[in-house]
Amino acid sequence: MTLKFYHNPRCSKSRATKAYLDDKRLAYDTVLYLENPPDTDELARLVTMLGFGSARELMRKGEDAYGDLGLASVSDEDALIVAMSEHPRLIERPIVINGDRAAIGRPLEAILDIL
Repeated sequence: MTLKFYHNPRCSKSRATKAYLDDKRLAYDTVLYLENPPDTDELARLVTMLGFGSARELMRKGEDAYGDLGLASVSDEDALIVAMSEHPRLIERPIVINGDRAAIGRPLEAILDIL
C-alpha cells in the first residue's frame, strides 16, 4: 500500500519526515497541501483518522490566520474545517496516512506506529 504524505517543503519537521520515508524506501504519494489544499471532506476524514475530538487539534494556532479569523472563539466544527480548507497554512504538518490510519510527524516518531 502506498502512503499519503501531506508535505510542506519549507517545514523542517516535514523535511525530516520525508527524509525518513525516503531512507526506509517507503512508497508514498506527496500532497503539497499549500498548493493543493484538502477539501472539507478530506479534512473531516483526517480529524477522524487522527482520533481527534475536535478539528481544532489539527490546527496550527500560532498562524496569523488563526488570530485574524478569530478562530479561538469558534466552536462550530464545520467552520473550523472550512477555515483550514480555505487557509491551508492552518493545517498541522506533516501528516502521513497509511490506509485508514494517520499520524502527525511531530515528533517524527509519532508516525512509526502507522507504518
